Amino acid sequence: MSASVIRKLGTELIHHPYSPPPGFAAPQPGVFKASSVFFPNVAAMRQFEWKDKTAYTYGLHGTPTTYTLEERLCTLEGGRQCLLTPSGLAAIATVSLALLKSGDEVLLPDNVYGPSKALAKGELANWGISHRFFDPMHPHDLAAKIGPNTRLVWLEAAGSVTLEFPDLCEQVRICKAAGVLCALDNTWGAGLAFQPFDLHPGARPELAVDISIHALTKYPSGGGDVLMGSIITVDEALHMKLKLCHMRLGLGVAANDAEAVLRGLPSLMLRYQAHDEAARALAQWSLTRGEFAQVLHPALPQSPGHAQWCRLCHTGPGGAAGLFSVIFKPYYSQAQVDAFCDALQLFEIGYSWGGPVSLVMPYALAQMRQVWPDQLQAGTLVRFSVGLEAVTDLQADLQQALKNFA
Repeated sequence: MSASVIRKLGTELIHHPYSPPPGFAAPQPGVFKASSVFFPNVAAMRQFEWKDKTAYTYGLHGTPTTYTLEERLCTLEGGRQCLLTPSGLAAIATVSLALLKSGDEVLLPDNVYGPSKALAKGELANWGISHRFFDPMHPHDLAAKIGPNTRLVWLEAAGSVTLEFPDLCEQVRICKAAGVLCALDNTWGAGLAFQPFDLHPGARPELAVDISIHALTKYPSGGGDVLMGSIITVDEALHMKLKLCHMRLGLGVAANDAEAVLRGLPSLMLRYQAHDEAARALAQWSLTRGEFAQVLHPALPQSPGHAQWCRLCHTGPGGAAGLFSVIFKPYYSQAQVDAFCDALQLFEIGYSWGGPVSLVMPYALAQMRQVWPDQLQAGTLVRFSVGLEAVTDLQADLQQALKNFA
């Protein structure tokens, strides 16, 4: 075969004229991977707009796969616009970078997600952005700490690790009255336990957070194999401010990761309810154990913030995530608690949650908080993420690991 024929064949394989017929329909949407996106002509290239999703210009700015996921996530959380980020922490960082500048202040609850604290103490502080922490269980502390330079308040419901449930509605009212934007880490609620943009359904005007971020790594993915986050808003101008920062930072997600989350969404409600029911059962059983000074789960009447959880979330199955924590009585050493975690056979030692495998993690709570919370008993804290294993098997695993304390 001559060189000219070989070259022609190679060119034809790249510029092949065949296009599949339209109209293909299947349970899962197609997966589109692209960096370059083709324009039909120069005029179209100059006119196409990616900001409003009316066209495609470059893979980083959106494909049919990512647009589809963004729209479904808006439906899940009750928002109007969505941005996808490479992780939940990337979503938090994007919000802070888009809305804060040198001289501004951000407020965070003292039980906020640990890496969010680290971001405030690290990069934000280095760029001249100050931060303070407020007591999430006392709204008046938030009100007292909002100052003239406060531009953003982060909220969590329930709190990270210790799962206290704040008066989220009152916190949002305080931010609105002060004219300060509030952003909620809604990973625990997953858009199912409550609606962040309609905290009082049926009331007008709606009581809503300004921004909801979601670590899609957890429940929307459901497989423990995807890292992704989302930023959801209702206000168009706020969304555009976030979107332009998102673009300038060059943030994008892989098409196959977007596919994995799209595949997980149809079963999200069923899985969330199963995680919830199992966690409640194990938390209730844990109350019977003498090794624990306190069991933390918003659905337990003894848990801090239970009344607030009852007011905001539906209290039936699917109204809480699959997490609970225990505080071992203070006379148990860290070494004993570590040995308990090591003795577990079904609970794997690992961070994150929302996947099929149950996880356990001991935390040095005293090093994570400004002061020891007055609503928590003294002792060593261990958090459990309940997976999809049989509850009886998980309970038996906890019971055998506690034999070390006999």
